[in-house]
Amino acid sequence: MSSVSPIESAQNYDKETELKAFDDTKSGVKGLVDSGITKVPRIFIQPPNYSIKESNHTQLNFPLIDLENIQENPNKLNDVINKVRVASETWGFFQVINHGIPHRVLQEMLDGVHKFYEQDAEERKKWYTRDNKRRVIYNSNFDLFTAPAANWRDTFYCQMAPDFPEPEELPPVCRDIMLEFTKQVLRLGSTLFRILSEALGLEANRLGEMKCAEGLALLCHYYPLCPQPELTLGTSQHADSAFLTVLLNDQINGLQVLYENQWVDVPHVPGALVVNIGDLLQLVSNDRFFSAEHRVVTNSVNSRVSVACFFRSDLMKSTELYGPIEEHLSNDNPPKYRATTVKEYVTYFNTKGLDGNSALLHFRI
Repeated sequence: MSSVSPIESAQNYDKETELKAFDDTKSGVKGLVDSGITKVPRIFIQPPNYSIKESNHTQLNFPLIDLENIQENPNKLNDVINKVRVASETWGFFQVINHGIPHRVLQEMLDGVHKFYEQDAEERKKWYTRDNKRRVIYNSNFDLFTAPAANWRDTFYCQMAPDFPEPEELPPVCRDIMLEFTKQVLRLGSTLFRILSEALGLEANRLGEMKCAEGLALLCHYYPLCPQPELTLGTSQHADSAFLTVLLNDQINGLQVLYENQWVDVPHVPGALVVNIGDLLQLVSNDRFFSAEHRVVTNSVNSRVSVACFFRSDLMKSTELYGPIEEHLSNDNPPKYRATTVKEYVTYFNTKGLDGNSALLHFRI
């Protein structure tokens, strides 16, 4: 695959052919790096209107919330609910510590993702597909053929709950830890949705009764080191399509949140998990909670991995309709969105791709 300078990349070329050639390798961005490339292929170069601006390095207090002893201490729980409310209304992001998932499980999950991507290329290729009906979907860029530019990222995806996969359906190098990690994250999710319900002024089990917490998909991302990180992104600016995302990062920074119109690095806190409000939770809260735009930048020093846990229903099976929660609606606060299913929302989101525009706009009344 050819590589060109930014100036040359603006000239006409057969983008579709280059995209198909890249996809046909079934090796992803990892395969490009393993081949020894020294320049970013033009399909990955961001167009001029998607310029990669430096992040703001001033010391902003990124929300960090301690969940220790909240079940035993009502005062601590109320404090956490208030902090989650403020973070969800302003940042749309926060980090949690003392969340109950053992460090061993977190580290083994990160190690499992590394093992998947570092196994022999021919073994990886067995899982490569664009068939959305497969249980495990491994490829590079779900929106490869529609996005303005490809992202410097490979991903494998699996819907883990409410119907757990059989062990043989998962990649052998990480199947055991995927199952254990999922059970732990579901427990944490149940706690977070109770807190979020109360932060919205609802009964603690309200979002749970709406089945916001029962479905879970794992997106295991691999961001190889990049020879020209100023030209491309690991993940373009976007908001998540789920109700809630719980993100496990390794120690290498790259995630940035758009806060008050500036990009802010999410700081690395050992043992912490990043939590962010998704589009569907913004929709049902009628804009009370905020699904923030975020992105991932690349670097030329280290590869990095992350595991995004999307709380959303099984797209093939869920028929629930989700609209703004009735308890919040009044003459002064009418519904801002029409009702939709998770399948309709995510299908629209995926078809649109990461084009820099919010999918929520399509569902506004």
